[in-house]
Amino acid sequence: MKASPATQLTLLRLLLLGAAGGWGATVIGVFLPWDFAVEHLQTLGGAGPIPDDPMLNYWMRMAAGAFGIIGLLFLLAAWKPYTYANIIPLLALLNLGEGLLLLTYGLILDIGLFPFGVDVAIGVVPGVGVLMLGGVLVAE
Repeated sequence: MKASPATQLTLLRLLLLGAAGGWGATVIGVFLPWDFAVEHLQTLGGAGPIPDDPMLNYWMRMAAGAFGIIGLLFLLAAWKPYTYANIIPLLALLNLGEGLLLLTYGLILDIGLFPFGVDVAIGVVPGVGVLMLGGVLVAE
């Protein structure tokens, strides 16, 4: 039994929102004090103390900002999927690609399941799901 177009659209939007949340949650890193951020990053399985280095501080802000922008793109797509229908498949493919890249390197580098498994899921699940449901935008 196939879900109705309305149900498919709701699922599509939920997947887009999930990706938006996964990417967008990192934007908090732009605003966190360095000492607080380092303390919490080290609990995610780092190899040891993170030095108080201005370039690492800068890179953290740069990554957090870039990931936040990606989250915003997913949020816009979830908010108005018909308006952004042309970029939704691209977002899904890029998200899936990122998930597979993280899976590959997580396995190669023998990183524990947390946090890398969560990152892989944020890439793969919405990527595959959005690709499967994207057709609802052209069906109506």
